[in-house]
Amino acid sequence: MSSLTSRDRRCLEPFLNMGGGYVLNFTDRTMGEFFREQLGLNIDEDKYRFKGTSKANRMRAFWELESDHMVVRSLVALIEWGEEFRCLPDDPQQRAAVEAIVARLKLSSPVPEIDAFTASVNALDFTAAAKHIRAAIEANEHATALDRVHVFMMKFLRTHCERRGIAVTRDKPLHSLMGEYVKHLRGAGQIESEMTERILKTSISNLEAMNAVRNDRSLAHDNPMLNHDEAVLIVSHIGGLVRFLKTIEAKTQNSKS
Repeated sequence: MSSLTSRDRRCLEPFLNMGGGYVLNFTDRTMGEFFREQLGLNIDEDKYRFKGTSKANRMRAFWELESDHMVVRSLVALIEWGEEFRCLPDDPQQRAAVEAIVARLKLSSPVPEIDAFTASVNALDFTAAAKHIRAAIEANEHATALDRVHVFMMKFLRTHCERRGIAVTRDKPLHSLMGEYVKHLRGAGQIESEMTERILKTSISNLEAMNAVRNDRSLAHDNPMLNHDEAVLIVSHIGGLVRFLKTIEAKTQNSKS
């Protein structure tokens, strides 16, 4: 469910020419193609028809049912469409108000962590896992990426432990790698505050708990998948952790060059 307010809707509806049941210059066919190509969903599904079958009513249902991330993706693509076909209002204030809505929704989305999931080395399994995670986040299907997040973290920590001279073996579990890595950071004087150290130490036990998530609640096996909200929390947490560790590694590399 998006966080669009009634005020947001009053701004968006005239901007998208939703009077009379329309949306921009779409026909039913082109609107269906737009949502399939841009968002990978079927706007003609029954679940989007509970407010009515018009294009505008299906858009209103989409806003009500989907996440902020999906709504942002649709608005950005709709603006691009409107500019291409010159069917947006020529009103700078109205455009600025819509862009402010888009900016606010982006901040409320978990997707800012998406950029953290990029491979640190050019290895096929690392790159493939990162690509899968980013695609799952873009599609707002975080639960389908949980097993790949585990793979990504294993490769990420092994890579940086090896660079720091920490012994890495295939049977060393994820949380053990994290424990030795954090210990090394502390010994190297790369952790300044006690709170940062506590957060990183907490991540050791969090990563240990991730083994059960991977084995019992992900697509790694024939499992019932974890619910969406908890999957978002886990992926976002790991993304934030990776982002921070990447800044430390970047500073380390810069100091050596």
